[in-house]
Amino acid sequence: MLVHLRLTAPADLTDAVRETLCEPDWATNVTLQRDVVIDPPGDLLECDVAREKAGPLIDKLERCGLKERGSILVVDPSGAPFDRAEELEALAPGHPDDAVIWEQVEADAEGGADPTVSYHLFLVLAVALGAVAVLTDSAVLVVGAMVVGPDFAVVASASAGVVLGRWRLVRRSLQLLVLSFVLAIAVVGLLCLLGRATGMIDLADVTAKRPNTGFIWRPDQWSLVVALIAGAAGVLALSIQKTSTMVGVFISVTTVPAAGNLALGLAFLETAEILGSLAQLGINIAGMLMAGTLVLAVQRRWWIPITAGAERVFRATSYGNDDGRAGSAGPGHSRDEGIGVRDED
Repeated sequence: MLVHLRLTAPADLTDAVRETLCEPDWATNVTLQRDVVIDPPGDLLECDVAREKAGPLIDKLERCGLKERGSILVVDPSGAPFDRAEELEALAPGHPDDAVIWEQVEADAEGGADPTVSYHLFLVLAVALGAVAVLTDSAVLVVGAMVVGPDFAVVASASAGVVLGRWRLVRRSLQLLVLSFVLAIAVVGLLCLLGRATGMIDLADVTAKRPNTGFIWRPDQWSLVVALIAGAAGVLALSIQKTSTMVGVFISVTTVPAAGNLALGLAFLETAEILGSLAQLGINIAGMLMAGTLVLAVQRRWWIPITAGAERVFRATSYGNDDGRAGSAGPGHSRDEGIGVRDED
């Protein structure tokens, strides 16, 4: 799996950038077009690089001054069916599916900490759905509320900020997380008060036995365990761009349903519901933050040797491979030979 880099550079940096791109085993399809960039004026360079080496290559380009004086655009191609791509992948440590491009992680974290209208709307709607789930004792609606909730991206941004030492990012993320939940709970609480005033909701609806949703305001040790596991899985998925895994993370944590239950408790001044919901919300957020930070810290420090070592083990055994060679696409093709193509579903 390759990534495509599109670079712009002022003329005095072009030679240094070109030399960096042309280092052995770094990149292929290196192109240079001088004086084609109009604003700001400069040169255009492009290349394809194995995903596992994209991060180190981008680091070198940034040290050349390209981050401040030029531009770096990272693109994920849909495919790269040529032999040189396979050779680059074979030479790169680890597997492309395990590669972490920290510049992308940081960019995603910065984006996740930005307050937007859509983020707040989704959170309000999710909390409202969570409140309805409580009133109807519907486990299905609880899952729906969890999936709609957009809050995990902000939690992941805070974790990334801690590991990357971006304390301003940590502050922005936590500020957005707290204020957005306060706003969503306040809006849904007002709607609950309206429902109470019109007789649509009464105290019995809030305090009734709820076999399917009672766990929302009664946290236990498993609440923390689930939050830790979900936080670890979610941050791992985001760091290696496996977003399909995120659905499982969303439906595992109880932040949004707890916020919906809290809004109901505030509308009816039910102390037990309020305190229990606050505890559930706090436990889930804290657990995800701790696990996410730990996973990113491990990836930052040890991920490359871990994945490279695992790749060597996979190559030396028949694990996950019929012919005993990891990364093989079929008979006669192996990453060890530098010409293999992996099977893809």
